[in-house]
Amino acid sequence: MRSLVRGAESPAARTGRRRDLRVDLFRGLALSCIFIDHVPGNWLGLLTLRNIALCDATEAFVLLAGYAAGLAYGSELDRRGFTFAAASLARRIGTLYVAHIFLFVVFTAQVGYSAAALDTTAYLDELHLDVFAEQPYLALLQALLLRFQPAFLDILPLYIVLLMLLLPALPLLRVPGLLLGLSAGLYLAVRLADVNLPSWTGGGWFFNPLAWQFLFFIGCALGYVPRPPEGRPAGRLAVPFHPALAVLAGLLLLLGAAASLITQAESDTTALLLPERVAELLSAVDKTGLHPLRLVSILALTYLLAHLVPIGAGWVRSRAALPFVLMGQHGLPVFCVGIFLSFLGRLALELSDRWPMQLAVNLAGLALLVGVGAIGAWYRLREAATRPPPGQDAAALPRAAASLTNSAP
Repeated sequence: MRSLVRGAESPAARTGRRRDLRVDLFRGLALSCIFIDHVPGNWLGLLTLRNIALCDATEAFVLLAGYAAGLAYGSELDRRGFTFAAASLARRIGTLYVAHIFLFVVFTAQVGYSAAALDTTAYLDELHLDVFAEQPYLALLQALLLRFQPAFLDILPLYIVLLMLLLPALPLLRVPGLLLGLSAGLYLAVRLADVNLPSWTGGGWFFNPLAWQFLFFIGCALGYVPRPPEGRPAGRLAVPFHPALAVLAGLLLLLGAAASLITQAESDTTALLLPERVAELLSAVDKTGLHPLRLVSILALTYLLAHLVPIGAGWVRSRAALPFVLMGQHGLPVFCVGIFLSFLGRLALELSDRWPMQLAVNLAGLALLVGVGAIGAWYRLREAATRPPPGQDAAALPRAAASLTNSAP
């Protein structure tokens, strides 16, 4: 497994920058939490981020996606210019779109077949696929337009739109203050005016990209490493460690944990013990528009983890961390397979929710996700082994062009 991780670092090595395995590790953890949280009745879900903080794996996923985008496409911007970086970004957007449509078709078929085989419409209703049964052709068209998003299938459309917003903003990576200022202004305007992208079923997108872009661009600004002038070291936007800031971040997380536990409590007595204003504030912490308390919570957690786990930390390459690193390095296929497995896990727990089935669902699901990551890393290693050196590629181009010219009729 160690060789798989070393092989996955090679693309970063070709750009002259070492891959930040912390991003892979935490993205793998976030993908694990997404799988676990998508299985109703999963006892392991009591330990995921959403139950111990005022944020969850979605915030972590979006922030890390921004960090990775700033690191990768910012490097392309500096080395090869805007056109090449924009083309690479557009290709990634196309890949995500194709993956989303494929996942939509597979997930819809999976849920529809299960509903028919078990003679129940509950799955269609709960996962917002009932309209597909009523108007399948129109629903498919709206899915292609990203305006129809069943439950669990709303993260990839959010990611696609965020990358589309990054396309014109690529040059602003070099001016992070301006980028974050414009992004914060849009975030505030969207929340004050309650603006959202339209959805086919009404009510707007579950994850409003116009609000979530602020968290994404914060990640971009943190991930971008500017190309330094000759003789000067590279630097990045960073918040230095300060004990007061660490204490404040810790207090924010503790308060968020307490608030999360209170909001999940179903007892009316618990609600009555809270001051009216506090109860109103907690009830208004929405996920659709990325409430400021959710934003502050994920940023506080990021600040602490960034300083507790420095770049190059040895334990990130340990055997315990490797499964999550592999998942994080191949996030797209792991996410898609996780959505498919989460519904299978739901069906299994409906047969029995006792601890043997709980253990089997979680171990089998997570093992398969790690397997997807390992297969992706193995394939990347084989591809890298058969790829000629960059200099050899460049030297071969003129010879190939000459041979084509000589062979032309």
